[in-house]
Amino acid sequence: MATIRLNRNKWQAIVRRTGYPQQSKSFLSKTDARKWARQIEAKLDAGIVTGLQSLATDMRVDELLLRYKGTVTSKKKGRASEGKRIDAYLRHSWAKLRVTAVTPATFSAYRDFRLKQVQPATVRRDLGLLRAIFEYGIREWNIKLSENPLARIQKPKEPPARKRRLEAGELQRLISVSERHRERWMKNGILLALETGMRRGEILKLIWSDLNRESSTLLIRDSKNGFSRTIPLSKEAIQILSNQKIEATKSDDLIFPVSSNAFQLSWQRCKKRVGKSYPAISDLRFHDLRHEAISRFFELGLTIPEVALISGHKDVRVLFRYTHLRAEDVVGKLQKVQ
Repeated sequence: MATIRLNRNKWQAIVRRTGYPQQSKSFLSKTDARKWARQIEAKLDAGIVTGLQSLATDMRVDELLLRYKGTVTSKKKGRASEGKRIDAYLRHSWAKLRVTAVTPATFSAYRDFRLKQVQPATVRRDLGLLRAIFEYGIREWNIKLSENPLARIQKPKEPPARKRRLEAGELQRLISVSERHRERWMKNGILLALETGMRRGEILKLIWSDLNRESSTLLIRDSKNGFSRTIPLSKEAIQILSNQKIEATKSDDLIFPVSSNAFQLSWQRCKKRVGKSYPAISDLRFHDLRHEAISRFFELGLTIPEVALISGHKDVRVLFRYTHLRAEDVVGKLQKVQ
């Protein structure tokens, strides 16, 4: 809400908005001051900053962060996790500096500080988002900087790609334990992930109307990359879904009527019970089942486009990072050719 006040025989309109520089102007009449304030507020609401851009250099880093969070992050699919990351930035002292006062050295120090707390991959994501925020401010909001202060910051080396696959007997142990769980959907969730390569979030969003038994296909709505896709189902996958239908109540629209947190806790309990007799299971992640499934698709002889159709990958390079073929499994194919 704008402030209208009498100042030295003139009516001064002041507009304050988080993430934007303060705007003020004086008028001879109170009516004109209110009219101007409404116009400025309407521009801010619409994200139109024409005529206000000359003041962008007065913006503090925390104002830039909050503005980006409110206008860009809020529209993203991963807004919750990115919002938390931005909230963490706000707790640092450099967030109170003017955007023109921060330098590459500011963020080099931040990088080194973070490396003492978290893994290099997390620091890479921290720096990547900060660079994107400053880049957006320079391009879209006319922040007057000679260059992005994070443009030439050296990121920590990218860690080796994760190559974890199921070892002999691990699946049997997980299934044996999950069968004794009161959450019977845990077993079906594990098996469905292996048969389809779906992410946990995708599995938990499935509804029964997504399943087409006549064509043996399953619609995955609004996946991580923002697109829906329809995947083919194996006979085993259809049987798993039939088993889950028996477990679910008639009122459930969701195939797996459970929250993401409850599913993750159940997965951890399952691993913990297996770990009592098989400690090596402790480093297995549910997402590793997606790696396992994609690797199995290639081992079955599916082509790259066929696997990409199922996995939803748009970039073949990313698809290959999910593919971990075993040399010993390829030996048989080579020997058959000879």
